[in-house]
Amino acid sequence: MATTASSTAIRRTGRFLVNVAVVVSILVCAAWLVPSALGYERYVITGGSMSGTFEKGSMAFEKQVPVSELERGDVITYMPPPSSGVGTLVTHRIVAIKPAAGGGTLYRTKGDANADADPWRFELTAPTQPVVEHTVPLVGHAFIALADRDTRMLLVGVPAGVIALLALVELGKALRPGRDAEKTASGDTVAAPSAAGAPPVVPGQTRGTPAARPQGVPAQA
Repeated sequence: MATTASSTAIRRTGRFLVNVAVVVSILVCAAWLVPSALGYERYVITGGSMSGTFEKGSMAFEKQVPVSELERGDVITYMPPPSSGVGTLVTHRIVAIKPAAGGGTLYRTKGDANADADPWRFELTAPTQPVVEHTVPLVGHAFIALADRDTRMLLVGVPAGVIALLALVELGKALRPGRDAEKTASGDTVAAPSAAGAPPVVPGQTRGTPAARPQGVPAQA
């Protein structure tokens, strides 16, 4: 009984873990694929310069907007000019839009949590620019974790190990009834059928003479 209860608990735990892994995988895939199908781009917020508006670890969903339609107050993700010394994408709010001396347009941005505007001005050379439309807190942490190879192996390996364990448990259950059936066939005495209408004859019993029920064999109804 203890072994059966333990096996049942293992199976239930394994199934629960597998279900959790499947649900998480579906949610991650949906978060990755659905926005793309709707025309959104995804960016993970890795700094705190926009804290108060959205926090570090948030996922920003952005849509491409014609550069000519950008306005003050739009939050954009862009690469600062090389002279800025910043080598990563920045997600900041546009605080100034001015015509450039030689033509074109100069932009200036600021992080909502920063006291001062960014010290650089820049032009946008592409015809469109990603503008933040929605953010989801904390989701970015999952994508940051998935970027790590060891984390990906853990997320894949644990469910795979649980599935393998469940398969072994089910295999063991499938083999046990076979052994029991073999034991019954080799150790039990089966009464041979008698003539039509007559009760079966048990070895050692004369037909018509009641036989005592062997000890340990249940009575037949």
